[in-house]
Amino acid sequence: SSQNFSEEFAEAARQLKKEAPRIQFGKIDVTHQHELRKEFNIQAFPTVKLFVNGSRGDPIDCKGVRKASAFITWMKRRTGPSTVLINSTDQAEAIIKADDLAVIGFFRELHNESVEVFCETAREVPEMPFGMTASEDVCANYGIQRSSLVVFQKGKPVHMEVLEDGRQNKLALTRLIKTFTLDLVTEYTIETSVKIFDVPVENHILLFTPANSETFSEIYENYKAAAAEFRGEVLFVFVDTNEARNGRIFEYFRVRDIDVPAVRILNLTSEAKYKMPADEVTVENLKEFCQSYLSGKAKQHLSSEEIPEDWDKMPVKVLVGKNFNSIIF
Repeated sequence: SSQNFSEEFAEAARQLKKEAPRIQFGKIDVTHQHELRKEFNIQAFPTVKLFVNGSRGDPIDCKGVRKASAFITWMKRRTGPSTVLINSTDQAEAIIKADDLAVIGFFRELHNESVEVFCETAREVPEMPFGMTASEDVCANYGIQRSSLVVFQKGKPVHMEVLEDGRQNKLALTRLIKTFTLDLVTEYTIETSVKIFDVPVENHILLFTPANSETFSEIYENYKAAAAEFRGEVLFVFVDTNEARNGRIFEYFRVRDIDVPAVRILNLTSEAKYKMPADEVTVENLKEFCQSYLSGKAKQHLSSEEIPEDWDKMPVKVLVGKNFNSIIF
């Protein structure tokens, strides 16, 4: 909420006053300042804009940052270097192991378009530490042959993106990295739906179950364990079937109360839906379902009504999903 963010914003201001006294903080209640709201086109709340070098035009938007710590990092990366320059393997290990996640750019040389795109991406993702290196020893230690961005999770590489001579789209790269800042499992709500659809992962798996059921914690832990295996490939989403506001999403997947717990996969590009064949939500069943989907072996789930008994009694036949293919084709 705006109130929570206001507190985080004030905390960031307090900390940065000691570290970077040249940065000035201010807040405006635009419900009373209509002219300012119009001038800076404020559509959502809270909105944070950074004005640089005393210029009123073209301020920089700070989007999606809600915690004081991330906001401080965002500010530091805007007013100073956005990545740490790594010269030794020890230094690389220290950055990789300091946090749950870290991003390292491995380059042949530090003055080209790829490096610029990498540094710009770092500015947009303050939730994660970024480092870069052109050291042959460091590249050799991690077995990196060419310009690459590598995401490390708990000290191990979990994703590698080759940087082709700066042709990367900074937005696509930023969204890819932000995928890793999401929790392993994201609960679907009106608020989180924006985040869910903003990550560049087209495969979404959804668990439909009531959060207050006796078996919920066991099912949720299994779901979380499976999520760790497919990070970056499949986005794991949980939908609380007790939440009335989620009614639309049940309708879209044709999930009924008697079906839960239910697990579905949705491909965002084709809108194809897949139903987990097994009934029990175990780690093994979830892994098998995801693997069969990713390898193209899973059968598409066509939501359908049952075939009516008198579907062929009249000159115009009654078609539903289950008999459409066989009758038409």
